[in-house]
Amino acid sequence: MKDPNNTRNTAPRRGSPLWIYFVVVILLGITAGGAAFSGLSAADLDALVSSPVFWILGCFIIFGELRPIITPGSTENNGATTSTTFSFAALLYAGLPIAAALQAVAVITCGILRGRAPHRIAFNAAQYTLSLAAAQLVLALFGDLATPSSLWVPHGSDLPAIALAGAVYFACNDTLVGSAVALHARVSLVKALRLDLAYQVLVHLALLGLAPLMVVAMDRSALFVPLIVLPFIAVYMNASVSVRREHQALHDGLTGLPNRKLLIVRTEEALAEARGAERRRASALAARRRKAAEPPGHRAGLFLLDLDRFKEVNDTLGHPTGDRLLQLVAHRLTHSVRPGDLVARLGGDEFAVLLPSVRDEAAAREVAVRLRAALSEPVRLDGMSFDLEASVGIALFPDHAPDFELLLQRADVAMYNAKEARTGVEIYSPRRDRNSPERLGMLGDLRRAIDRSELELFYQPKVSLRDGHLVGMEALLRWRHPDKGLLEPAAFLSVAEQTYLMRSITHYVVTAALAQTAAWWREDLAVQVAVNASGRDLLDTGLAETIEEGLLARGLPAAALQLEITERILMNEPAYASDTVSALADLGIPLSLDDFGTGYSSLVRLKRLPVEEIKIDSSFVRRLADSADDAVIVRSIVDLVRTLGLRSVAEGVEDSATAETLRDMGCDAAQGWHFGRPMDAETATAWLRRHARKAPEPAA
Repeated sequence: MKDPNNTRNTAPRRGSPLWIYFVVVILLGITAGGAAFSGLSAADLDALVSSPVFWILGCFIIFGELRPIITPGSTENNGATTSTTFSFAALLYAGLPIAAALQAVAVITCGILRGRAPHRIAFNAAQYTLSLAAAQLVLALFGDLATPSSLWVPHGSDLPAIALAGAVYFACNDTLVGSAVALHARVSLVKALRLDLAYQVLVHLALLGLAPLMVVAMDRSALFVPLIVLPFIAVYMNASVSVRREHQALHDGLTGLPNRKLLIVRTEEALAEARGAERRRASALAARRRKAAEPPGHRAGLFLLDLDRFKEVNDTLGHPTGDRLLQLVAHRLTHSVRPGDLVARLGGDEFAVLLPSVRDEAAAREVAVRLRAALSEPVRLDGMSFDLEASVGIALFPDHAPDFELLLQRADVAMYNAKEARTGVEIYSPRRDRNSPERLGMLGDLRRAIDRSELELFYQPKVSLRDGHLVGMEALLRWRHPDKGLLEPAAFLSVAEQTYLMRSITHYVVTAALAQTAAWWREDLAVQVAVNASGRDLLDTGLAETIEEGLLARGLPAAALQLEITERILMNEPAYASDTVSALADLGIPLSLDDFGTGYSSLVRLKRLPVEEIKIDSSFVRRLADSADDAVIVRSIVDLVRTLGLRSVAEGVEDSATAETLRDMGCDAAQGWHFGRPMDAETATAWLRRHARKAPEPAA
């Protein structure tokens, strides 16, 4: 199986350093090969055609190129082919032209059969030609030059020259390949060469060491060549089995991608390099170098990627189709990451992507967005076409974690945050980590804040765009933290929403809002107060009872209180169909649909719920003057809401021009800093006395 993580068949961009390198090496290889062939005589060609030894060598070189020591499916970074023995033997026995020609034929044949790109075939042929030419120069220095018509059989005294020629061959070949790998993976040449240097030295020592023995056997009789090859094949087979086992232990059997074991190894290597870069940067800072000369901070990134609704594919189309889909996903991921990045499969439909080097969070997010875009291309399997979606969590070293296990855990947290928020991509945030020390500390502070009455409601008016009259007030929660000052809900509610504290907070908000509403109604200030409810609140059967008791205790009608729910809650079937919603509807509590336009509402559900108004999300309203697309969206929402017989309210109105545009569109009401900022209870009361209409007598 071909390695899905191998992207070397992708042609380099024209004009890129890798493209320039390929062109230079190929041209040098053509020049070296042409110079070698120009020295061949007619007698040499006749000797070549008439000798069975050369035909046998050619077959063995082709076979050796087709059967590298690494197994099919592994990475090609450490590929050493058995053709090295035979091509080097051809060089010693008959000279450069024959060795280069046989090796080039083998490379072209292997490239065509394996479906390699033309630029790879040309580079490999040039690489071998240049390496053999370098070895030939060493032999020439010792006066050992062979031709097809003047064969050379080495003696014991020639071994130093052969050893030096072999060393030069290896150095040239490894440097040429390592340079290509370094440019492709965007790493240093030293790192590319050091990656498997010990393995390369050991393998080439064995392969090149067999070449003189092959020459001696060929000189005696062509029949001796197969006898030498037989033990060679046995050693090769044993080595292949060993490498195959190692490959299977480090790679996923279905997709061929690295598994968790190899991901750990590669991540630890990346983190070690990042730590070294940070130490060098710290040393530079200690030396008080100029800022422009300081090396940049070095980060590594780990992504966790999970396919959305993959279980539906398995259940509907069967596991064989699901397996083919996973193989397709592996292919798309490996061809969408940057050179040098690593894609691994952890199991099921969960993949990991390692970025050994990444500039910052923005660069990491850019890679993640590109991965999701690659997966979103329609897939057609078994006659069916469907779309793929994935959620990606990002964690960076050293920003979020110091080691692999914690990095993976926090990427997992970010991935589930992306699933819950339906954002697609999320970067790890301690305040959204239910297991982080920061979150646990925040929960402790928040628990004490409830007991110490540090929570407080602020109020912001909703104003009619037609006549400027007050439509209602929205209660906004604030936390007067003793150390951090006044905190808005975004700083702490996400921590509380998944805990039992949310119920206590909601109870406080409802109770405080009803108490303030009753105080205003006692002053004959007619105002409807809206409070925000989460999906968790709508699953709380005690919410409707709390509201009913609060209304009765204060003599308020149901219309005095309004619940605002976000549009995303409508996508949650349990929340939509809960007994709480039915109980609120029976009480006559009106609902306001908040952040409209950011989710996927069902019009049927809108009609069934006791919704009296739709609030247009501020992200559209703020771009109203600058974006024609947002203007079209807002106008469409206003028309839809009017058709449904509901009230439209625009959020985030901060200037008179936006308010005027909304009024012309037919929007009913608006809320934002243009009409009034969030105010504490005392300030809001003074504001109401100046703006609100007198209310009827409270219900008995």
